Amino acid sequence: MKDISNKKVSIIGAARSGIAAAELALRKGAIPFISDKANEEKLSSNLSLIKQLNIDFEVGGHSEKIFDADIMVISPGVPTNSEIIQIAKSKNIKVVSEIEFASFFCSGKIIAITGTNGKTTTTSLVGHLLTTAGIKNYVAGNIGNAFSTVADKIQSDEFAVLEVSSFQLDLIENFKPMISSILNITPDHLDRYENDVRKYAKSKQRIYENQTEEDYLIIGADSEILIENLNPTSAKIYKFSTKEKIEAGCSLVNDHIIFKDNSEELFSFNIQEIAIKGEHNIQNAMCAVIIGKILSIDNQKIIEALSSFRGVEHRIEYIRTINGVSFYNDSKATNVDSVIVALKSFENPILLILGGQDKGNDYSLIENLIKEKVKKIYAIGESAQKVYDYFNKIVDTQICSDFQEVVRNALKEAKENDVVLLSPACASFDMFNNYEHRGKVFKEIVNQL
Repeated sequence: MKDISNKKVSIIGAARSGIAAAELALRKGAIPFISDKANEEKLSSNLSLIKQLNIDFEVGGHSEKIFDADIMVISPGVPTNSEIIQIAKSKNIKVVSEIEFASFFCSGKIIAITGTNGKTTTTSLVGHLLTTAGIKNYVAGNIGNAFSTVADKIQSDEFAVLEVSSFQLDLIENFKPMISSILNITPDHLDRYENDVRKYAKSKQRIYENQTEEDYLIIGADSEILIENLNPTSAKIYKFSTKEKIEAGCSLVNDHIIFKDNSEELFSFNIQEIAIKGEHNIQNAMCAVIIGKILSIDNQKIIEALSSFRGVEHRIEYIRTINGVSFYNDSKATNVDSVIVALKSFENPILLILGGQDKGNDYSLIENLIKEKVKKIYAIGESAQKVYDYFNKIVDTQICSDFQEVVRNALKEAKENDVVLLSPACASFDMFNNYEHRGKVFKEIVNQL
């Protein structure tokens, strides 16, 4: 599929990855057509770019024109069981995800990282590690640039460091990372996977299905669902754990991350020197250490990277303190498990902003932490009533219409040393374009106080 000149490429979805795929198709001499069921008003900023590129498009629904194609590229938001995909396959149209499409044109080596939680931080940390070691790399995928934006720029001695979601993996065929990692699997996106965590886990496992004995797989050994659902692979496996001793991979021993290969200790680092705190970030650092050792990066460079990496935007991100009240943006917490991580990160009383587009959340998983750490919940978005109904007998809970109301009330009701935390446990699409948009709006409101 490297030669797609004069091929017709239908792209379903006019958001970031769809536009990137269309631009890549253009660069390769193909004829892209973008189709999105959203209306023109909702897509206005994206459509202005599409028009500048002189790409044919339609909005407000999908016409028969999408099936006049050699290849159909599916954006992550389109379910794999959608009628569009079934019809396209029945017409023998090649149907692929955007990361699969981009991988056709990537000459470099691919490091792909997935997992329910921690993948953005780990992907960013690995990119930082490679840069620290003087290795040219492009961080992309589900973070920053879509893979299609950079894929054809990457040379054979360079790396693509990709954050990959289950949605992107659902429609791969030949996608083959040199190094793949599944950090963990906890229940998420169950609305997409028929409320079956095994189907969600199966989707994640696809990240290594094309790997061979020349490749590497890194897995989080503390994740029960992940371990229970592992598939056979020819790739060399490394593991990491903060709970058990690992003979090929990373363990936590006396507050040190220890890397062993064939039971031989090859790296040691005190966790107190990691710039980003929390047990979840120890595990993220372990994954990065393993990747560093696979690539034969000097130990001192690995230490330098772990000591200097400051984390990512929208993940337990400090905004500012006003009258002794500290505001944190954790907009990337789109599932209950991420909220668990966030709540455990604070000792001070928390005023928690919870809600958005619910994905089948089980709030019983955070009930005890809410009782222990949270003094008030502000329920927002589509799921506000569900949040209120579950928590109002457990903790003071209030439904709010928007962030303006939340921030105004929180500042009035919080005491000195309290924390106001946006950690919504839900997707953002009920009110925002994505979790980044949600986090930026929240930060703007807090910074305007």
